[in-house]
Amino acid sequence: MRREISTVGVVGLGSMGHGVAQLCAAAGLEVTAVDTTQAAVDKGVGAIQKSVTMLGGKAVKKGKMTEAEAATSIEDTMGRVKGSTNIEDVASCDLIIEAIIEDMTIKVPFYENLGRIAKPDSIFATNTSSYSVSEMAAASGRPEKMVGLHYFNPVQIMKLVEVISTPESDPAVVAKVMDFVKKTGKTAVSCGDTPGFIVNRLLVPYIVQGIAMVARGDATPEAVDTAMMLGAGHPMGPITLSDYVGNDINLACMKGWKENYPDNPAFEVPEAMALLEEMVADGKLGRKTGQGFYKWEGNKRV
Repeated sequence: MRREISTVGVVGLGSMGHGVAQLCAAAGLEVTAVDTTQAAVDKGVGAIQKSVTMLGGKAVKKGKMTEAEAATSIEDTMGRVKGSTNIEDVASCDLIIEAIIEDMTIKVPFYENLGRIAKPDSIFATNTSSYSVSEMAAASGRPEKMVGLHYFNPVQIMKLVEVISTPESDPAVVAKVMDFVKKTGKTAVSCGDTPGFIVNRLLVPYIVQGIAMVARGDATPEAVDTAMMLGAGHPMGPITLSDYVGNDINLACMKGWKENYPDNPAFEVPEAMALLEEMVADGKLGRKTGQGFYKWEGNKRV
């Protein structure tokens, strides 16, 4: 258990997964990046290439690297990333990080299979933002080797990683994962397997309460956002943040919490849920569809 993590499997190469893969490769770790189709793998690896090239260019512009050094760094990072559509290619990795769709009917069978194919001392980590790590750990058949590793978007920029342990997590495994996070240049905070962990447990109800104000006609989205930015010092208001994260994600998160914790009044916000249901049905997911509470062009609100 004392051997350092040197090989990492990342499963799911969407906005979070490809960022995690890039982070690990840039830190000198060998990465096997897996998705279900070759098109998805190519898109994920292409996103890594684009990101490291952009970061290299910025480093040159700021005088932190020469053009030759940046080119070498980009080549080295990309050389440590191996794309694959075969889940068995992660079986020999020291750490396997799952960043697949937020759907427990998909995650549970995934961990059942992963527990069968991975080497005995592999550590499993889920990047779930809201679901029970314990449930996935039980499905894996090796709960002592399972943790949550909750990254924030964009992974390349955000410094925080929540490391979630369950009552069954081996403390030595947790310590090893904390060391891994530090090696990749991030700040780790530890947390128990509580709904939403630390950040989302506080943040999602805040976002949804802002949406409830809009739904009731108490204030416009612009007014809510401006008030929280100028009155509370937040860098982004809750309505913009919902669009940025994805209105579908916030809806799914609150629905899951309400279903699993029906007696918790913090998860009972009917006006907001009704509005989010309507927006998701209309395809107004926010930044990723170009339309939510606001219009978006790429990552910019217009």
